[in-house]
Amino acid sequence: MSVSQNQKPRTEPTLHAKPMLQRMTFDNVREPPYVAPAQPPVRYLPWLLLIFFIVLVLAIYQESRNHFYQSAFWHWYSNKLTYQVKDSATEQIHYPAAGPFDQRFGYSRLPVWIEKLQQSGFRLTAQTEFSPALMQYARLGFYPPYTEKQSAGLLVNSCQQQTLYSHQAPAMQFDDLTKVAPLIIQSLLFVEDRTLLTPEHVQANPVLNLPRLGAAVWSQLQRAAGIPAAAAGGSTLATQLEKYRHSPQGFTSDVADKFRQLVSASVRAYQQSPDTSMARQRIVLDYINTVPLAATPAYGEVNGMAEGLYAWFGAEPLKVSRLLQQGPPYSEQQGLALKQIMALIIAQRRPSYYLLQGRNELEQLSNRHLSLMQQQGLVPSALAAKAIQQPLHFNGKAAPAAQSGEDFKASTMVRNRVSQLLEQSLYQLDRLDMTAQTTLHLQLQQDISQHLRALSRYDEAEKAGLFADRLLQSGQQNKVKYSFTLYQRTENGNKVRVQTDNTDQPFDMNDASKLELGSTAKLRVLVTYLEIIAELHRLYAEEDTDTLQFVNIAPQDHLTSWVISYLTEHPNTRLDALLQAALDRRYSADPKESFYTGGGLHTFNNFRKEENSMTPSIAEALQQSINLPFVRLLQDIVNYSIYHGENSSYQLLADDDNPRRDQYLRRFADREGTTFIRRFWQKYKDSTAEQRMQLYVGSSRQTPERLAVAYLYINPTSTPAKLDAALRAQFGNEVTEADSLKLYDKYQPGAFNLPDRAYLSRSHPLELWLLAYLQQYPQANLQQAITDSADVRQEVYQWLFKTRFRSARDNRIRNMLEIEAFWDLHQRWQRLGYPFDYLVPSLATALGSSGDRPAALAELIGIIINDGKRLPVFRVEKLAFASGTPYETHFDRTSPQAHQVLEAEVAAAVRSALQQVVSVGTGRRLHTAYNSANVIIGGKTGTGDNRLVQLNAKGQHVSSKALNRTATFAFYLGYQHFGVLTAYVPDAEAEQFSFTSALPLQVMNSLAPVLQPYLDNGNWCH
Repeated sequence: MSVSQNQKPRTEPTLHAKPMLQRMTFDNVREPPYVAPAQPPVRYLPWLLLIFFIVLVLAIYQESRNHFYQSAFWHWYSNKLTYQVKDSATEQIHYPAAGPFDQRFGYSRLPVWIEKLQQSGFRLTAQTEFSPALMQYARLGFYPPYTEKQSAGLLVNSCQQQTLYSHQAPAMQFDDLTKVAPLIIQSLLFVEDRTLLTPEHVQANPVLNLPRLGAAVWSQLQRAAGIPAAAAGGSTLATQLEKYRHSPQGFTSDVADKFRQLVSASVRAYQQSPDTSMARQRIVLDYINTVPLAATPAYGEVNGMAEGLYAWFGAEPLKVSRLLQQGPPYSEQQGLALKQIMALIIAQRRPSYYLLQGRNELEQLSNRHLSLMQQQGLVPSALAAKAIQQPLHFNGKAAPAAQSGEDFKASTMVRNRVSQLLEQSLYQLDRLDMTAQTTLHLQLQQDISQHLRALSRYDEAEKAGLFADRLLQSGQQNKVKYSFTLYQRTENGNKVRVQTDNTDQPFDMNDASKLELGSTAKLRVLVTYLEIIAELHRLYAEEDTDTLQFVNIAPQDHLTSWVISYLTEHPNTRLDALLQAALDRRYSADPKESFYTGGGLHTFNNFRKEENSMTPSIAEALQQSINLPFVRLLQDIVNYSIYHGENSSYQLLADDDNPRRDQYLRRFADREGTTFIRRFWQKYKDSTAEQRMQLYVGSSRQTPERLAVAYLYINPTSTPAKLDAALRAQFGNEVTEADSLKLYDKYQPGAFNLPDRAYLSRSHPLELWLLAYLQQYPQANLQQAITDSADVRQEVYQWLFKTRFRSARDNRIRNMLEIEAFWDLHQRWQRLGYPFDYLVPSLATALGSSGDRPAALAELIGIIINDGKRLPVFRVEKLAFASGTPYETHFDRTSPQAHQVLEAEVAAAVRSALQQVVSVGTGRRLHTAYNSANVIIGGKTGTGDNRLVQLNAKGQHVSSKALNRTATFAFYLGYQHFGVLTAYVPDAEAEQFSFTSALPLQVMNSLAPVLQPYLDNGNWCH
């Protein structure tokens, strides 16, 4: 048998083979495990995504039907956005920025006002504190959720919480939706938000209208891509409310702004409940009552459809609503009412355009929308046809007056005070969400106001005893204006309890006038006199008599000389004794002496001729209001200011032989000149060129020549015609054109230097320089004026000592030093409340020629009865902003710090002297009327006869014309109450009157039955 080539030959075992076990081999190898064939993978992700998508669609569908999840979320989140009012200041608050309603109601200005009010005597007593969640929410730019006010405005309450003034803006609104005709609501929803009041579910979000929002987004995308597309609005009424209330300028600026509106509106809608039924109705009513509709000149800002109907069409809102609730047959009035409503609904899109320039387009759009509503069965065809036929007539009306209670003067005064505090106009102030509490006692204010107004009737004037010698004549009673102010001194300051007059004008005679109040100026002179006596007592009382003998006293310094003499004769004299002795000093009442003052010689007269031969004491002269002793007393005060002390102006400048004279002069000129530049700057700052010239003319005694000298220096480029106009405005026809031309040629700018012009015009040279400087550099500031006047200051003071003739030099020195002395006197008076920036540098100031203000005079009385301490006077006691909102803030007055401006002994001496005026002096007719009140009464009377005096070119008197006549009584009734009563006749009618201060005294007598109950129980305000 053959063997295949591929097979190996078989080997047979031999006989000598190894044992079987040795021949067996074992391999450590297992058989591979069974591996099943690979199966295709199962794809779970697509199925999960599909399931998630199906669930999401179902959830969105279900959420779109019942809004369960978002209502729960927004309601939960809004409950975290809380705030509460704390009885202290807090940093956990965020104020809105630039929303129109936030600005109008004052919320955005509160951070500024908080700082300003705290600097003005108020303290913050309560403020809203945000929760951490609300703080974060507001910082992100969202608008805090709260029930916003449809209207707000200023409310002024008296000290007894009675309404003194109330203003609401918008002034016209619908109280609730039941007062709004259903057709008005249907028209609004048809144009703006058709499903707002007909949701599929009570929890539906009123903020989102998905189809409308989608259309708006799509149109914006098309326009962004450059595809022409009509702009579609995506705002619902809810987001429109947020937009025109809180977005900057009432517009949506970008996507982020729109997002803020959507979120804020959603939070607000769900704040009260997941059920938005009530929120939807509130949205509709808020929109109808607050939608901005531009402004009219007669009405002002217009907000809300009720105001829009009245302000633009002259229609009564409630009448329009009633007309649209009536059924057929339809009248033209109903058609016009519907047309007006539709016009306002459409106009809100562009109110300033449609209601002013685009009225024709507005009418066409209104007709188009009315046709669409008629086609959809929302408006009866007959009514729609009537409406389309009616043209729009814009016959708007003025805004109704605010409720000002029964006292117009009181409310106006308080509003003016608050507007000054907040730096807001009265129009802006009335629209703030604010309550102010005044110190005024409403009942007393009204009683006194009624009494003063009643005095214009003959029977009441006769009953009050106003017809007599030095009072009124029959028929004059209705031409006299009376003003009355009463203050109460309290621990918290001087509170104004009454401030009124019998006029119907907003001008406040008490606190805004400048009047010549006659002899009341003697009170200020007396106080200054006793102040100086007290200063000299401090300076010399502790010196021994031997030392006093060597005190160097100028012969003209009569006050220092008298004090030194008295202390020498009466060592260790107490201040009160010295003051009493000072009141007993006697001055002549002789009117024959001429006084060099105000740049010329002047004479003065007493009121009664029998006084001319008297030599009364200062106290007696005050009691009887004798003029000449106070003229001479003021002369001594001026001389004291000039001559007293080693460093006085006179001593420094009069030493011609001093080897260091030039050095002294330069130092003096620089120091004193800078002081006067500052003073004149205060006088003329913030004034126009015309106002500066009026101030200059009014503060000095002018003649045509003096005014020409000054005018041509201040206006070096002036023409003869301008000079003539200026002179004629001041002196009338007494100055001819030839006179003006002569003066123009004589006083050309290069003809005289500044010192000579100052002497010729009887002015301070630095005053002239500053007026000319401001004329050339009206934008300059004080520091620039001081720097640029360095050389002028040296020139001004050196020329005094380079005049060739001694008498001319002395005259110039006398003019200069008198002006400086009156600046010193002015500083003393200002420390005691004098309200004006300068005094006329003339001894006539002792008789009232510098003017005064009734309220300032009353403040001086308050200092006197308060032992020389000056307390702040205020009329506004508390302020409350944004009550019931997240920005609520409350202020009241801080405890004032009294400033000792008079020594207590001086105040006591003056108080005693004023008491004698009432008991035995010019005020004695008042003494018996208030006896039953058991109060100490004191005061000072004064009569002012303000006249325009015409002078010729030589300064001679030509004629005089009465400008007004005043009679005043400044008083205190006990040590808690003080005030002032003024009788005033304006204009040329004053020429017919001859009343004196007896008139206000008699009016005070007639007020006794009104005032006495209050004086007996001064704690009427709680």
